[in-house]
Amino acid sequence: MAPLILHGGKTNKNSYKTLIAAEYAGVQVEFAPNFEMGVSNKTPQFLQMNPIGKVPVLETPDGSVFESNAIARYVARLKGDNTLYGSSLLEYAQIEQWIDFSSFEVDANIIKWYAPRVGRGPYLPPAEEAAISALKRALGALNTHLASNTYLVGHSVTLADIILTCNLYLGFTNILVKSFTCEFPHVERYFWTLVNQPNFRKIFGQVKQTEAVPPVQSAKKPSQPKETKPKAKDEPKKETKKEPEKPKEAEAEEEAPKPKPKNPLDLLPPSPMILDEWKRLYSNTKTNFREVAIKGFWDMYDAEGYSLWFCDYKYNDENTVSFVTLNKVGGFLQRMDLARKYAFGKMLVIGSNPPFKVKGLWLFRGQEIPQFVIDECYDMELYEWTKVDLSDEAQKERVNQMIEDYEPFEGEALLDAKCFK
Repeated sequence: MAPLILHGGKTNKNSYKTLIAAEYAGVQVEFAPNFEMGVSNKTPQFLQMNPIGKVPVLETPDGSVFESNAIARYVARLKGDNTLYGSSLLEYAQIEQWIDFSSFEVDANIIKWYAPRVGRGPYLPPAEEAAISALKRALGALNTHLASNTYLVGHSVTLADIILTCNLYLGFTNILVKSFTCEFPHVERYFWTLVNQPNFRKIFGQVKQTEAVPPVQSAKKPSQPKETKPKAKDEPKKETKKEPEKPKEAEAEEEAPKPKPKNPLDLLPPSPMILDEWKRLYSNTKTNFREVAIKGFWDMYDAEGYSLWFCDYKYNDENTVSFVTLNKVGGFLQRMDLARKYAFGKMLVIGSNPPFKVKGLWLFRGQEIPQFVIDECYDMELYEWTKVDLSDEAQKERVNQMIEDYEPFEGEALLDAKCFK
C-alpha cells in the first residue's frame, strides 16, 4: 500500500492523533514535503482537498479526508487486525462516546482557556472563568471513570485514548500546571501512563508539564510604539495632547464589556467575619486545634452574615467501595469551586467497613444556601441539608467535632476527612 500523505504541522497535536493511530494500526503515513502553514494551505491544490484551508488533511489514493478525528478514524479502520475500535458493537459506541467527550468537554475548554492568553482571541475574564469551571467539571467526571479503569474502554488502548491523550497533551504542555492537575490524580496517572507507551513516545518524544499558566498578552503594547514614533518627528506638541486621550478611549472601549453582574452575596451588608482569615487560621493551626482554631472560629463567627449547615448523603447504601466513595466526595468538592469565595466546608467519610457514610458541615455567606450553588452544583440534591441551630449545644459540639476531624465521630472511625477552603 502506498503511504498516506498528511498535510499539516509536524508538532500539531491534531496531526499526532493520526500518527499515533498509524503506529498502532501498522499504517504508513508521511508528511507532505515542504509544507508551510499559511502558504501551502492556501494554494488551489490544497483548497481542493479542504475548501476552508484548515489542517490537517490526509491525502489518500482514493481521495482526501479533513478534520483530525475523521482522519484518525480512517487510519484506525484501514486495517482490521487491531483493537483500536474495540471488540464489540457496545465498545465501538463507547469509544465514539469518549471521542465526543474528549472533543467537546476537554479540548474545547482547554482551547477557550489557552487561546486568548496567547493572543489568539479576545481575552475576557468571565469567559475564562466559565471555561475553567467547565473543564474542571469534565476532568472531575473523567477522574471518576479512571478511578476504576486503566483505559477509557476495555483493557487496551483504543482510538478514544489516542484522541483524548492528544487533547490533554495540548493542556499539560501549555496551560495545565501541576497545582491544577493534582486535583485529578487518576487523570494524571492516565496521561503519564499513555504518553510513555512506546507508540505515543515515538511521536511525542519526552513530555514535560508546563510550570506556568501563560500571562495574558496585552493588545495595547504593539500599537503604542507605532503611534509615538511617527508623531514625535512632526507634531511633538499635538502628540503630548492627543496621545494620552487615545489610550483612555481605547481602555474605556476594552473595559466596557468586563463588568459582570454582581453576585447577590456581594450585595449583603458587610460582615465582621473575614472568611479568608478563618481559612488561614484553620490551615496554620497544627497543635491545640480545639483551643486555637475552634475558639478562633467562634470568636470570628457572624451569625447574621453567615450560616452553618449539616449535610447527609441520601444514598449511603451505595457506598460499598472505599475509593469510589472518596472519589465521589472529591468530585463534589471540585464542583463546589464556584463557591470558594463564599464558603468553607468539611466532608467526612465515616466507617471502617462498607457501606460508608458521608456527612458534611458547610459555612455559607448569608442565611440560606446560595441559589447559584444549588443551580450549578448538581451534587447538592444528593444530600439532605439541615441548618445548624446554634442554641442547641449538642449541634454546636457536632460542628466543633466536624471541623477538627474528631475521632471516633458519632461512635465510628473516620475513613477520610476532606476540607473545602
